[in-house]
Amino acid sequence: MTEHKQVKLDRWGYEINTISDSCISSINAYYHQVLSYGRSRSVIVEASQQDPSCVLANILTAHYYASSSNPSLSSAHLEAAKAHLDHATSYEKAVFDALTYLMTPDRDDDVAVNLHSKLLKDFPKDMVSLKRAQVLCFYMGRPDLSLELVEQVLPVNEQENYIYGMLAFPLLELGRMADAEKAARKGLEINKEDPWVHHAICHVLQFECRFKEAVEFMKDHSQSWNALSSFMITHNWWHVALCYLEGQSSIEKVLEVYDCFIWKELERCDATAAEVYLNALGLLLRVYLRGRISEFSDSLKILAERLTDKQFWHLEWHLDLLILWALACTGKQSDAENLFEGLKCRMSGMTKKKQQIMQRGIELAEAMYRYGKGDSELALELLGSEFNASNYKMIGASEEQLDVFNEMWYIMLLNTGRAKEAISVIELQLQKREAAPFLWYFLEKAYSELGRSKEAADAGAKGRALELACAFDQEKAYSELGMSQKAIADEYRAKYRDYKF
Repeated sequence: MTEHKQVKLDRWGYEINTISDSCISSINAYYHQVLSYGRSRSVIVEASQQDPSCVLANILTAHYYASSSNPSLSSAHLEAAKAHLDHATSYEKAVFDALTYLMTPDRDDDVAVNLHSKLLKDFPKDMVSLKRAQVLCFYMGRPDLSLELVEQVLPVNEQENYIYGMLAFPLLELGRMADAEKAARKGLEINKEDPWVHHAICHVLQFECRFKEAVEFMKDHSQSWNALSSFMITHNWWHVALCYLEGQSSIEKVLEVYDCFIWKELERCDATAAEVYLNALGLLLRVYLRGRISEFSDSLKILAERLTDKQFWHLEWHLDLLILWALACTGKQSDAENLFEGLKCRMSGMTKKKQQIMQRGIELAEAMYRYGKGDSELALELLGSEFNASNYKMIGASEEQLDVFNEMWYIMLLNTGRAKEAISVIELQLQKREAAPFLWYFLEKAYSELGRSKEAADAGAKGRALELACAFDQEKAYSELGMSQKAIADEYRAKYRDYKF
């Protein structure tokens, strides 16, 4: 006998068939956790327990488990959703169709996006489905599609919490920094504790080399991060660490962020280790490329040892690439080889369309492995002379996360006697980020390799002047400069006066 159903409304005002008010409350709590990057998304399981016949509760639970460390638990909830589909509302059926296809092993990502787009046309206030679609677009390397989706629903969500962080991110990825900052600032007016808005604003400030302003902004808002997922809290602190590193601040500041706000996350009983490792590796690779890894003591070796555990392999392409480098770099060659062979096996099991998309990803993976082993020549050959990390979004990484591969490429060019080529690509990057000290130092090294001492000295002076402008302790920085360098620093501080370093 079928239990009596009653239509209730969720947070968006959409109809759901359920016998339980508690089920609706748990669904709404899950929405909040997803949009706020909370660490309690498991609350959706309670919704399916409170009403085992609710289609929406079951399909959302199935998707939650499919993305968890216990994917085998997904199928029972998927079957429960199917069993009661005749009693579902049109909204529940639309979410069911989109999620069922999303969980299909050989899905076509374009079809998955189209299904979400159709859902959002009919139910434009469902921002969790929008978020899910944007995540899909991120792993497809399609910020253009992500922007189209949020713009599609923006007219009916103009005063909604979280919408402007979701608008800002694809704008960032498309290089529209001014528009991204405008959107994020509007989001901040609605909710000062939106971590995705904090992230977007820091992204802009960091790209524009406003490092001191970025750090101060993030620290001012960091008190609201304690309840965030392991990824979000460590990723926001990762951005802070990069601001210290790119602004040529004391390496101790970078180490402090790593120890106290990234690695320390692992002490929490509900931490998701893989999410922490992604941000830890992303920072350590940058430190390594700047020649400062020795000041992190045995951090890289400790991390690499943990990453021999295969439970952390093949969760995300981006993470796998960083693990490959760490394993190879620390002498764990057999583990690195096994991981790389596993990536090739994953490739062989994909559809032809997906294989074509991921071909660059596997080439970058091998380059990371070779570079970690110390074979810059072969790594450079794999990447080619026209390498641009922005073309590798399919590994599931943002522009800022990808930029480290550009830095690695510059260094490989220098290490293999291709300083002239390095100068060309570094100068191109300086057109985008002229106020980044570390780029001028790369340029100084490249000119020095060619024996062009005058150009090397000029590039070094610019780097030091900008480093002073970026300094978190300017009084100390000035005291360490000679009179001639102070004059150069003053000149560049005047030139870059519009930057709120």
